[in-house]
Amino acid sequence: MFLRNCWYAAAWERTVTDAPVGVTIIGEKVALYRLSDGTFAGLADACPHRKLPLSMGRVRGDILECGYHGLQFDCVGSCVKAPTNGTVPPGASVRAYPVVARYGLLWIWMGDPELADPDEIFEVRHWDDPAWGRTDGDDMIVRCHHLYIADNLLDPSHVAWVHLSSFAGSGTDDTPMEVTLDERGVTVWRWLLDTEPPPFYAPYLPFTGPTDRKQVYEVRYPSNALITAVFTPAGSGGEGRDLPAETFVMDSYNFLTPVDENTTHYFWFQTRNVAPDDHDVSQRFAESVRAAFSEDKVILEAVQRGMDEMVGRGEQNINLRSDTGGVRFRRRLTQMIDAERTPARQ
Repeated sequence: MFLRNCWYAAAWERTVTDAPVGVTIIGEKVALYRLSDGTFAGLADACPHRKLPLSMGRVRGDILECGYHGLQFDCVGSCVKAPTNGTVPPGASVRAYPVVARYGLLWIWMGDPELADPDEIFEVRHWDDPAWGRTDGDDMIVRCHHLYIADNLLDPSHVAWVHLSSFAGSGTDDTPMEVTLDERGVTVWRWLLDTEPPPFYAPYLPFTGPTDRKQVYEVRYPSNALITAVFTPAGSGGEGRDLPAETFVMDSYNFLTPVDENTTHYFWFQTRNVAPDDHDVSQRFAESVRAAFSEDKVILEAVQRGMDEMVGRGEQNINLRSDTGGVRFRRRLTQMIDAERTPARQ
């Protein structure tokens, strides 16, 4: 159902302080906690005694203590103390998950820990570039499968109807998309030439008048996305051209962590090549993005309900040309999941 040998965004680093935090990733409950050296650990969120969530316990140095009978577990999941038992009983261990802090997020590896390579964590360009500003990270729970969000991101035409007050603009409804596939994922993109800037971007452009606008939506397996918006003065944009110095660029990083089949924990932040030190601009960006993503949330949760009802009635849905990117993404991800599960079936 889900790809396991990959990194998922699990939580914002700032939310895991002096107490354990419980999260659910691909249907598995995990207790995250901070170690004394500032790194992080993740243990299966169930004490082997009576299955009380370890996230209801306490952190003591590098030890996670169960809040029921005080069993203590180290960061690799071994029980090191069982106060009411005298000795550690057989089977008193829990699964440990590799956890890495990067870009303000905690990333967790849900598969074979021997394959966990931090270099495979989604790269954020310009993260430490002083010429680029960024928003504080935000998140929300969306009651739908993560692939419906991936479908949404790989079909930018939806902005013409869903985001009228933010991302919509001339040409977003019917300008064809280019679709590119590689081993990392699927990218859809297009140039919208000589158009008025949409409401979300207009206040931040370093020039006035009509624009050439490039939309780039890249979704990587299994569930991470980079959305890039490029604006140049009309007549200066287009593929293969050197873009002028006043070109505006915003990168939106979107991490779609599956909670279960019907729920996604959606994390995001944006970077931009204007006003790098302007907190007010960052705040306005953040508020506008959350408002737009809240519009997506309403649509996508209704899509999940509608698709569930369709299956219950034995009906089928149709696809449009604009679904090409999402269909190809789903097809390849299914192949990856099947390949990962094949050894277990032999």
